[in-house]
Amino acid sequence: MQRRPVDVVVLSDIHLGTYACRARECLSYLRSIEPRLLVLNGDIIDGWQFSKHYFPPHHIAIVQEILLLLTRGTRVIYITGNHDETLRRYSDLHVGNFQLTDKIVIEINGKMTWIFHGDVFDHTTSSQARFWAKLGSNGYAILLGFNKMMNKLMRSFGYEKVSLSKKLMHQFHKRIVKVDQFEQMVAELAIEKKYDCVICGHIHEPQHREIHTGKGSVTYLNAGDWVEHMTALEYCDNEWQLYQHDPAIMKYERPHPAPDRPEVITSEIAIYLHSLAQSSRAV
Repeated sequence: MQRRPVDVVVLSDIHLGTYACRARECLSYLRSIEPRLLVLNGDIIDGWQFSKHYFPPHHIAIVQEILLLLTRGTRVIYITGNHDETLRRYSDLHVGNFQLTDKIVIEINGKMTWIFHGDVFDHTTSSQARFWAKLGSNGYAILLGFNKMMNKLMRSFGYEKVSLSKKLMHQFHKRIVKVDQFEQMVAELAIEKKYDCVICGHIHEPQHREIHTGKGSVTYLNAGDWVEHMTALEYCDNEWQLYQHDPAIMKYERPHPAPDRPEVITSEIAIYLHSLAQSSRAV
């Protein structure tokens, strides 16, 4: 597949290392683009649910693909989120084309764009709230697993898929997170700081709209996620666009097979070496 050139791509909330991650689709998307700048806007690796027993090939392949983009000249900025907050102790790391930070301001065609994950506005990383946020995250992962099993059963009977997890997340955002208030709060702060555009992730709600207040206006963007929505933000042809991945159009990508490894049987080698040593003594 020929890669599509893009000026800037923003990805958020991939949640590598979880059963909910749509790694196949994300890998297919990454292998279809050639961005000059790739911004990973938080929760790329899920440290809250990470297990050394679960990190399948497609998840590893995404990390490899990002490294490949780096070697091809793409600048990669990793902005920390609440699920990968352990990386915040290494903020401001800058190695070659790679940068790790908590937030960043970039200038695109004379316009100032403020990019950060957004968890600071609901305090999910502080004290007791962090415990409840983790508990909710684990419960959501269990629901997603149940949802997948239920959809397999429904497809076998000829019924269409349903997304209980998406409905639950919608109600959670409506009653707890209050998406409208979140977006308004972010926009007001961006206007106060004189930014032209503000980009968030965190709430898993893709968005592209203008927000106006008595003090001015700002373009509010949210990259969405790769758990439910499979969306990204792209800047090309001098404007921001909200990309929606369609698995029916783009084929799944297989991770590149690992090279063959030599078969090494340690005990037999040890016995062989021991026999050689015995032979040399006899001579």
